[in-house]
Amino acid sequence: MPKIIGSSLDEHRRQVREKVFDALRNQLYERGFDAITLSGVAAEAGVGRTAIYNHFPDREHLLVEFVEDEVARYVTRLTDAVDAVDDPADKLAVFARLQLETLADYHLPPGATLASALAPSSYRRIAAHADPIGRMLTDILAEGMDRGRWPRQDVAVLAPMVSAALGARQVVDVPPEELPQAIELAVAFVSRAVGVIPREASPEAPTHG
Repeated sequence: MPKIIGSSLDEHRRQVREKVFDALRNQLYERGFDAITLSGVAAEAGVGRTAIYNHFPDREHLLVEFVEDEVARYVTRLTDAVDAVDDPADKLAVFARLQLETLADYHLPPGATLASALAPSSYRRIAAHADPIGRMLTDILAEGMDRGRWPRQDVAVLAPMVSAALGARQVVDVPPEELPQAIELAVAFVSRAVGVIPREASPEAPTHG
């Protein structure tokens, strides 16, 4: 019988999943999804080649559950960061910066490649996890218009254009020492693209006298 990690079967399952996800994350960074095998992930995670099948029947299921776990953590982090500031322009900058930092950190295949690597149902399951992030961007853009921080415009057009800019891997595929500047340039670009109005000219700016 395999050795149980932790104090219960639930704890064992959680810890095994964390070890496997850590190994998968490393291999995605170093080698890319196409080169990944369940046996290779199991070996790096220190999990038996047979035991890993009790948790993930194939690498497609592994990738889907990994993405679901990562996105859930990220949405919580993103929500906390955005909610910590009040000005919509600051919210947009925080959102853009975290999106780009995350893009630089993770090396999942781009959308079209991922769609061809997975069954349609699995790809739809992964894509659905982007919905809360898209809604957050839409809410920020709408709030900025309502509060006069940028001009009114069609959010249905603006949101996907901002998303496309923040999904451009060329922005973050730079030497590590150049990444902070590249991200700040991209954040400034997004602010200009939506038409952020300087605070002193905004209707929300305090009046004096």
